[in-house]
Amino acid sequence: MSIPYKTTIGLEIHAELKTKSKMFCGCKNDTEEKRPNINICPICMAHPGALPVINKEAFKHVIKVGMAIGGKISDFTEFDRKNYFYPDIPKGYQISQYKYPIVSGGSINGVAITRVHLEEDTARSSHDKGNYSLIDFNRAGVPLMELVTEPVVKSAEEASAFAKELQLVLRYLGASDANMEKGEMRVEANISVSKDENFGTKVEVKNLNSFKVVEKAIAHEIARQIELLEEKGEVVQETRGWDENKEETFSQRMKESSHDYRYFPDPDLPKIKISEMPEFSAEMLKKEIPELPWEKRERFMKELGIKREDAEMYLYDEILCKFFEEVSKELGGDKKLIGLSSNYISSDLAGLTKNNSKNFKVSPANFTALVKMVSENKISSRGAKDLLALLFEKDTDPEKLAQEKGLLQKSDQGELEVIVKKIIKDNPKVVAEYKAGKSASLQFLIGQGMKESHGSANPQVLRDILTSLLK
Repeated sequence: MSIPYKTTIGLEIHAELKTKSKMFCGCKNDTEEKRPNINICPICMAHPGALPVINKEAFKHVIKVGMAIGGKISDFTEFDRKNYFYPDIPKGYQISQYKYPIVSGGSINGVAITRVHLEEDTARSSHDKGNYSLIDFNRAGVPLMELVTEPVVKSAEEASAFAKELQLVLRYLGASDANMEKGEMRVEANISVSKDENFGTKVEVKNLNSFKVVEKAIAHEIARQIELLEEKGEVVQETRGWDENKEETFSQRMKESSHDYRYFPDPDLPKIKISEMPEFSAEMLKKEIPELPWEKRERFMKELGIKREDAEMYLYDEILCKFFEEVSKELGGDKKLIGLSSNYISSDLAGLTKNNSKNFKVSPANFTALVKMVSENKISSRGAKDLLALLFEKDTDPEKLAQEKGLLQKSDQGELEVIVKKIIKDNPKVVAEYKAGKSASLQFLIGQGMKESHGSANPQVLRDILTSLLK
């Protein structure tokens, strides 16, 4: 029996920060700008003599991230020059932080964080132009947060879950929109496999631009390394990319070490003592940190008693989350009714808002009244769905609307017996199957009764009448 391989993964995640200007100059930080080379100036284009100035808002964002994840905020920090040549860095070096990051330690989803630091983004390169490439410097100098985890992630699924939780944290703090499809958050994974407690040879897979790709690329790279070792081959330390069409990683270059970058403190930027800056005091910044994703998730599940999948959906949907919170207050903490309301919000209302969120007209008060009508058997589940679609377009008294549209649930024995007799007469084959012992046929007949009554019949009364007449 072969010894199983141990997988070790460390993540490096870059996120563009939400600021009005770039990291070291006054140029606009605008991810929506489509015209190339518009938001540029002598500083971000590295003209001789141009001097950088630190963006305080970007600095503040990283400190708040550090506080949210329980990290240690350094009192002293500085910026370094990371030297390497590539056409997308006009200076010939990138301003980053090496020895003294702003944040050390902390954790997200149980994954330990090594450090969080600030740097500037590079320009955007386009290599699909035939025999030449183009460079757009709008992104050059945009403030970039880099978060590095300890090598403690064990699977592709765990890596993806971590990245999703980080995205939520950044959004809740207002630090970044972190849209992966726009390149506002990029994931890199350092992956190794071994048969013992020692780390295997580390391979970096860069620029994973969706959660799905994070999972696929890591899973593929783990399998590739195991296959190499099983064939008595050797894993080479290198940087690899992800080919979406072939669904496999490919070699890009041999992996550099930190000494290859010849880091040294940037002489044009001041050393920073955070304790000497009152606007960065923990007391001040704590007031700006909202309820965090894991706190909200826990509260929704424990205090309000909703399903985990509903809680997860609300974390990602600001409109429905706010609506659910308002409805919960209207219901005064009644867990049964809150659970019922969450079922309708997460399925029916979510479906209605999917393509038309701007047309959201139903108020929490009228939605609450609708939920109470369902719980009191005044309307059926089918009737509630139809009623909600009408309220979505025009907010009004749901009970009055149900009366107008004939959606109030009928429980009158005599009235429903007429419908049941018609259903029995129209479906002799199904009736015969039921009498022969096929119990599922009864559900079909109830469904026909609901259809015949346009969703207004009480399904339990229909069931009782059917079983009585079919004895």
